Amino acid sequence: MLFLLAAHAVVAVAIRWGQRRLGRAVWPVAALVPLAVVGWASARAAGVLDGAVHTASLAWAPSLGLTVDLRLDALSLLMLWIVAGVGALVLLYCRYYVERDGGQLAALLLLFAGVMAGLVLADGLFVLYVFWELTTVVSFLLIAGRGESAEERRAARQALLVTTAGGLVMLLGFVLLASAAGTQRISAIVADPPRGDTVTVAVVLVLVGAFAKSAQFPLHGWLPAAMVAPTPVSAYLHAAAMVKAGVYLVARLAPALAEVGPWRPMVLAVGLGTLVLGAWRALRALDLKLLLAYGTISELGLLTALLGAGTRTAAVAGAVLLMAHASFKSALFLSVGIVDRRTGTRDVRELSGLGRRMPVLCAVAVLAAASMAGLPPLLGYLAHEAAVEALWHGPGLAAHGWLTGALVAGFALTLAYSARFLRGAFGGPVTGAVERARRPEPGFLAPVAVLSAAGLVLGVGYAGTAAVAEAYADVFPAGPDGPYELKLWHGFTGVLGLSALALLIGFALHLCLRRLPYGTARRLPRLPDAQAVFERVLAGVDRVAVAVTGRIQVGSLPVYLTVLLTTVVVVPGVALAAAAPTLGSPSAWWSPVEPVLGVLVLVAAGAVVAARHRLTGVLLAGAVGYGVAGIFLVRGAPDLALTQLLVETMTLVVVVLVLRRMPSRFGPGRTVTRARLLRAAAACAVGVFVICFALAASAARRAPAVSAQQVRHATEAGADNVVNAIVVDFRALDTLGEISVLLVAAVGVVSLVRVRGRGLARRDGQRRRAAFPTAHWDEPAGTWLPGAKERPGGERSVLLEVVTRLLFPSILVLSLFLLFSGHYRPGGGFAGGLVAGQAFVLRYLVGGRADLGAAVRVHSGVVAGTGLMTASAVGLLPAFAGGAPLESTVVTVHPPLLGTVEFATSVFFDVGVYLVVVGVTLKLLSAAGVSLGRGRVEREAAS
Repeated sequence: MLFLLAAHAVVAVAIRWGQRRLGRAVWPVAALVPLAVVGWASARAAGVLDGAVHTASLAWAPSLGLTVDLRLDALSLLMLWIVAGVGALVLLYCRYYVERDGGQLAALLLLFAGVMAGLVLADGLFVLYVFWELTTVVSFLLIAGRGESAEERRAARQALLVTTAGGLVMLLGFVLLASAAGTQRISAIVADPPRGDTVTVAVVLVLVGAFAKSAQFPLHGWLPAAMVAPTPVSAYLHAAAMVKAGVYLVARLAPALAEVGPWRPMVLAVGLGTLVLGAWRALRALDLKLLLAYGTISELGLLTALLGAGTRTAAVAGAVLLMAHASFKSALFLSVGIVDRRTGTRDVRELSGLGRRMPVLCAVAVLAAASMAGLPPLLGYLAHEAAVEALWHGPGLAAHGWLTGALVAGFALTLAYSARFLRGAFGGPVTGAVERARRPEPGFLAPVAVLSAAGLVLGVGYAGTAAVAEAYADVFPAGPDGPYELKLWHGFTGVLGLSALALLIGFALHLCLRRLPYGTARRLPRLPDAQAVFERVLAGVDRVAVAVTGRIQVGSLPVYLTVLLTTVVVVPGVALAAAAPTLGSPSAWWSPVEPVLGVLVLVAAGAVVAARHRLTGVLLAGAVGYGVAGIFLVRGAPDLALTQLLVETMTLVVVVLVLRRMPSRFGPGRTVTRARLLRAAAACAVGVFVICFALAASAARRAPAVSAQQVRHATEAGADNVVNAIVVDFRALDTLGEISVLLVAAVGVVSLVRVRGRGLARRDGQRRRAAFPTAHWDEPAGTWLPGAKERPGGERSVLLEVVTRLLFPSILVLSLFLLFSGHYRPGGGFAGGLVAGQAFVLRYLVGGRADLGAAVRVHSGVVAGTGLMTASAVGLLPAFAGGAPLESTVVTVHPPLLGTVEFATSVFFDVGVYLVVVGVTLKLLSAAGVSLGRGRVEREAAS
């Protein structure tokens, strides 16, 4: 299972990169992956339908419950067939539909198929949520397309906002449900359903998320708006896959939660209400895709009601309708795509006679629409019959006659809009654009015909359909009259009479509407417009945001800091003061040197506040950092002291470089005395709070310290330095996140600098280019230090240049020594990278950015990216070998001449950290776009 999911992503990336070579073949290549999924699922179908379950698991951090659990059972098998089968046909259809380069669309569709497959296979609430939100992200990209039109961007944003908001509500429900059940495994929750008030709240929250995803009233507005997407996207996402995610979640949790108080009232009221209202809105639509969109909303409502009803017959009906809807609605959407491509319009007022012009397409569409309307012997008829039986005679539901009434009304309206679709698309004499339309190629029509024929084959071959549907439905108890049998003929029953009544009413409604011109259908009674409501709500939120921001964001950084720091002191400070009597008295210090260093730190910090020169303030701030490094060293933490010393030095150098662009003295300021006193009081309060918190935290320990276990397990990681073992082994995931954040922050800083540089270049023209030369990664090394001329002649130091040239290799060797010795003594990737970074800073100070290019012939982005990829690959490699991600192993080799060499594989992870730190330093220095002689050049230009 894990391999199949990974294959989607790998092939998606491959076809995106190789789209130029593949050309039109990109579509059949992409279709191979979902076809393989169909084959894999079919090979296991017999066992699954007999009750067998296939599982797979990837343990990320088992002790924290971080595992990816996948499970193939009857319901996930059905959904996997739908997702992969329809996905493969849509990809093959796109070969004829997409006219220009479609590599990006093919990759996104394939990626969506993989994400959706992961969603239906997930056996954990939070793993399901991850795939749930990934479907939202990929669907946003598919709806927005290339973002060329405002309508596409608006529709994608609306779908993202509505489904993401619903997903966040659902996540809270998942947290409550997992807490009440004591597990987040879905199979365990279904096997032993939890109960209680917490579960009741969780049910409401989970259903809200499912309703938003499956476009239930009143959260349905995003689905019609999403019809701006290409028709294959609509056929796949909005008919067969994404919108069924909410329905799938209802079906998955119904066996466990159907008996919880709010469940049935919510799914039945919302589902059947959506069935009727969506069908009514479909009758007013003039755009064929919009008609099908509202029809999809209507049928999703019926699916929600059936799969959430919690009875066996309703589950059978829901499973059959799930198959039927995927086949006929995807076929109809793809038919509309052919109509649009060949005629240039989807408006029913402009189409006439297409049935005569394209008889094969018309026959295929009629077959699909008949299944949608519930006509025998098609699959839709089987679903409608079972639905009437479930809601009319279902245990606990029969007393509610309104359920059957809503069902009959919905079926009647479904027949009416199905007939309206056929008449609008294919009826009438051949005129206008239809007369010039070219008939579709057989390959263009084949996927539509397969989907449409599936409704007939599965309807006539109802025995196989029943086996699939009943395999899921058997988790519910049978009714008092025994299990419902799925078949085409049950005799002359009340259910048959109600079905016939619905068809007669629907046909009569169609005849009444047929007498009216198409435009008059929009005069039917209107329902509240969800799209208008959404736009008004969004506009209201914008207005509130502007009003609140105007009052809160005053544009003063000191005000923001004062508010934040005061909040930090007041909120946790009250709790700390209340708990103070229960805390012990920590020791004052470990060494007599600590008070001396503490006094030095306090004096330096106070001097920073009183400093009036910027350089003086920076140097005093550096003294504070060096004093803290000394305290670390005295407390027995040489690794922390070394890192603090290096970071402080690097920060000091960078800040001094920045100060070259600023006035030498601080501004006089215009802050009133009252504000200064308030800020001073807030600063002192924060200092006291931090001291008290640190003392309280160190004295409040009740459990044994984890450090003892880390020291004991350090030998397993092949380390004598426990700190380094923690960084690259025990908590390597934290380190991977830190270097990722570091790289992202560097990219952000570089982007801001470059944007500002481009703006200044446009404004200052040639003077800007003279003062800010571009990066010199390719300048030939023809001088002692290339780029040394960037410094003004009066500021150059030949002695510094010579010493730099001589010491540079030694500093790099020292950095490598710290890197490879970090597992056994103070050092490691961070420390080594910082030392190497300072070597390059020294080259920059005497030789400018041109000398960086001479020192490192590889671009800074390549260095940093290689480091991140190395760390990630080293972390993932153990998982492919059957171990845990980021797991380390001690390797012993016996090379000739060297004897026995023993090392831990985590050293390669440390190499990645080293390269990231070096690459980030080079990137910041090379991309700043500032010459060392900038001030001189600008002064000369100004004079």
